[in-house]
Order: sequence, then C-alpha cells, then structure tokens
Amino acid sequence: MTAIAAAPITNTTRTLLSFNRHFSLLSLSSKSNAFSFTTKLTSSFSLLTSRPLQTLIAHASSLSSTNAASATTTTTTTTGSRRNVVDVLEQRGLIESITSDNLRTACTSSTPLKVYCGFDPTAESLHLGNLMGIIVLSWFQKCGHRPVAVIGGATGRVGDPSGKSAERPELDEETLEKNIRGIESILSKILGSFDDDGCVILNNYDWWKDVSFLDFLKNVGRHARVGAMMSKESVKKRLESEQGMSFTEFSYQLLQGYDFVHLYKNEGISVQIGGSDQWGNITAGTELIRKILQVEGAYGLTFPLLLKSDGTKFGKSEEGAIWLSPAMLSPYKFYQHFFTVPDADVVRFLRILTFLEMEEIDEIERDMKRSDYVPNTAQRRLAEELTRFVHGEEGLDDAVLATEALRPGAKTKLDSKTIEGIANDVPSCSLAHNEVLNLSVVDLSVLSGLLESKSAARRMLKQGGLYLNNCRVDGEGRKIREEDIVDGKVLLLSAGKKNKMVGKTKPTTPVHFASHAFRSRENAKRKELISRDNPSLLRKLQLSTALLARHT
Repeated sequence: MTAIAAAPITNTTRTLLSFNRHFSLLSLSSKSNAFSFTTKLTSSFSLLTSRPLQTLIAHASSLSSTNAASATTTTTTTTGSRRNVVDVLEQRGLIESITSDNLRTACTSSTPLKVYCGFDPTAESLHLGNLMGIIVLSWFQKCGHRPVAVIGGATGRVGDPSGKSAERPELDEETLEKNIRGIESILSKILGSFDDDGCVILNNYDWWKDVSFLDFLKNVGRHARVGAMMSKESVKKRLESEQGMSFTEFSYQLLQGYDFVHLYKNEGISVQIGGSDQWGNITAGTELIRKILQVEGAYGLTFPLLLKSDGTKFGKSEEGAIWLSPAMLSPYKFYQHFFTVPDADVVRFLRILTFLEMEEIDEIERDMKRSDYVPNTAQRRLAEELTRFVHGEEGLDDAVLATEALRPGAKTKLDSKTIEGIANDVPSCSLAHNEVLNLSVVDLSVLSGLLESKSAARRMLKQGGLYLNNCRVDGEGRKIREEDIVDGKVLLLSAGKKNKMVGKTKPTTPVHFASHAFRSRENAKRKELISRDNPSLLRKLQLSTALLARHT
C-alpha cells in the first residue's frame, strides 16, 4: 500500500485533532491497491502545542502477581462478599465476547478493578443503546469495582465508523459542548445513584488536545499494522461499500485504542467495555497496551445488541430513538416503550435491563404461565424498574400517574396538568373554544385528525373504542359540553387504547367584519367537508384550519 502526501506538513507542533477533517477528502477503497490523502493547510489549526508521549513499564512488576494468578482459570463467584461480575453478566446474557477469560480471575482479586465505557457526544442525550453500557458499568459498581465514563470530546470530532454506512456529519464546537454537558448530566445522575462516590467522568479531549500529529505517528502509528486495522469488521464493511472510507474514520480505532493506553497508564483502568460493534476498537487498545507499555493485564468485554425475539433491533421506534433525557423523551413515553414489550421478550429484558435477582425474575416467568396471571404485570415491572433507574422515583411517579390517568376507562379524574404533560408525546391540535362547544364527538374526532372520516369514527364508536376524557362515548349524538373541556383548556380524545389526541382550546378573538365573513365562509366549508367521507378529507381540513388561523 502506498501513501501519497500532496502537501508537506511543516509545523511539527500542530496537534493531531487539527488535521482530523482534512484527511476526509479522499476515500480509502478496497478496489485500489493504494490510498492517498491531502492536507488542506488553513488558518484553522487551533489546538495546542506538542507534548511527547511517555512510555511506562512500571506497571509490569505491580501486575506480576495478578498475571501469575491469572494463569489458572477459576470459576469462583465471590471473594468475601463480592460477587464475580463476569459470572453475573454471563448469567444475565450481558456478555458477547471477552478478550481473555483471565478477566474472570482478575475480578476475584482483593483489589477492585477500574473499568470504563466510552460515550461519543453525537447527540445532546444518550439513548437506549448507550443504556446497555451504563447497566454493565453499574453491575461492575454493584460488585465492588470502580466505574469510569469517558466522554469522547476528541473522538466525537472524528466519528466512529462502527455500524455506520456513511461518515458521520461534522459537529461544530458549540454543538459538541452542548452535547457533552447533556451526556455528563445523564451519566452523573444515573451512575451516581448507587453510592456516594458516584462515577468518575473524564473527557478524552483533555489528553488528545496536546498531542501533535507527528507525535501520534511516531508513538502510536508505528505500533499499528495496516493489515490488522483493515481486517476489523467495521472497516471491511465500509471498504466494500460504494462510498468507501475516509482516512479520518480509518484512524478512529487508533484514537480509541490510545484512549485505553492513556487510561491504563495514568488512571489504572484495566478493563474497557462496549457494544459488540466496538470489539475492533477495544482489541486495538489491548494490543497497543501490550506493544507500547509492554505489559499484560488489560481486558476488553463486549455486550450484545438488544434484539427482539424476531431478530430486529429494540430501541428504534417509529418516532425515533429511545432517549434517556427527559427533555427529549418524557418519563411517561419512556415508560410506555417498556410497558408495551411483547410477552415473548419481557423476561429476557428483565434479565438484561434490570437489577432484579434472577430468582425473582424466574418467579415472574412462572407467574406468566398461570391461568390467573394479570396481563402486562411483567411489563409493568420492567417499565417501573427501568424508569426508576433512568429518571428516578419522581420520574417514575409522573409516568405511572400519567399512564393510569390516560388509560381509556380509568376512573382517575383528569386535570389539565396531566393532559398537557403528555402533549409533546401524542398528537395534539389547537381549536377555538366556541368551535368545539356543541360539536359532536364524531365530528371532533375527524376535525382534530384523530380519525380519517366520520364513517371510521362511527365504526370505532360502535366497537366501544371511542373515548372522551377516558369516558366511553355511547352515542353518535354525544356533543362537547363546557364541562368536557378540562379546566377550560384541554380535552383528551382516544380511539382504542393507543391512539390519542390532545385538543387545546383557545379563546375566541374578536375579529373585524371582513375577518368574520371569512370565518363564516370557512366554517361553512368545514361543515360541508365533515358531512362527506372522502380520502382527502384530513388534508382539506388541515388546510382550512391553517387558512383560518392566518386570517384571524
């Protein structure tokens, strides 16, 4: 393989990260026996000066006793009162691969291990996929070890190609900082709930910002073999694609690999965990530790993707990712994702995603097979445990209250705060107060967009599935009364158990005669449309409402 540099690098003190996007211009391709890159020299090289990378072999003697003990594999599950975390994770289906079974023995040492998981700031919130890493870190913490979360302030500028079909978009500094703050807040809240010491949170930009490009090539690049790098699954898939792979992405595994070197050397961290798609990046780190530091005793562990029983990935809904931040997904909506898990998946998810003892989960599984089992009891427990873990007791209380209050047929009295609390999680519409009064529920179901046509609304009513404020609508002649508008502000329509529409009423604004005439014409058009059942009804209604709002 031949590397052709189109422009010289004349300043040896420029840092590695200042070059990261200039190597994205041409792609590495498996269809060629050479790759090329260009450096676009601009005034944007803003990072700090060179700092020589240090080599440390002092760990060798301190690890010798551990390595000697590791030569014989044991299956001891406790040391004193500490459970062997590898055995626990294995029992619960949370291990995909480990770099060495000696990790099992290392976990029985009297000295707690330090273990880390990385989180790149690609969004302002973590999501369900990241939650798997937090859960595994928490198990290490519960078993007496020390968890460390590393936010990728540096690697986030490059973008991990693992599992991606195209290069990630570049994030500006302001977005990166906002994402870092959001992720740090989530990690502190969740991982800090187990003990007073909480979790150490680091940012890899703190050690990458001072590393120059030439230092990186000299001290890290010389230990990497291109053949081994190209054999990684994440790289092979991208090289076989039409788009290929940029040099920036190709180098990502070395950046993450050196993270492990730095953390092992400076923080005493000996275990890295990640999803199954991180195996190549993790093994790049253990290999660099052996070559650069010339020591053994670094381990990697990966956990599987969370899949449903049909083999598809759980965590992606029609609305998008299952976010952990309440600002991006309310505790109510988060709760609902797990409350609606199929029976075929719920027991396995209880093992993987909760900290319930296995005996209790086995008892739940036996209960599900009994004739007197109440449907969704297991799902309710799953949703409660996860919502409490992510959002705390207060978030769980809000989610349970909203779930119960918004259940069609529930006797819990609705208030405007509860209804407005879910307005961001379900479809909603805004209607003039005087237009809603005395309108039939059937017509309102169509006007609001809950149902497509009056005939569909009538069918739903006859099947007993049309609700107003959780009360079943029994007759087609049922009209909206003043007391139906909760606290004079909102009402809740439901078609079946899942389809809901929040109707927000707004006071009638006095209008001039010309506007009043326009309103009268539009009202006439609306009544005409409601009286028909045609395929374009909903679109026409929305257009009519928009025109009306524009002229009032």
